[in-house]
Amino acid sequence: MNFTFVQNRKPSNGSRQGRNDFGKIGYGGPCPPTGKPHRYFFKLYALDAKLKLMPGATKKDVARAMQGHILAQGEYIGRFSR
Repeated sequence: MNFTFVQNRKPSNGSRQGRNDFGKIGYGGPCPPTGKPHRYFFKLYALDAKLKLMPGATKKDVARAMQGHILAQGEYIGRFSR
């Protein structure tokens, strides 16, 4: 899979990016430790409303805002190693 992510607080398409596990805005991609393959869980949600969140929202903020708006969801588990 190929993904392109904009590394700024407010992409021009109107989307918003939250704060990642590294404390930065945007998606940083898998960064597995050296050694055995590491599992990553990618979650996708179909919502019935646009979330009113500011750039830099945390995972907790997003989960709270999605409550009551999830129509469907899926998960992809990827294994990555160095």
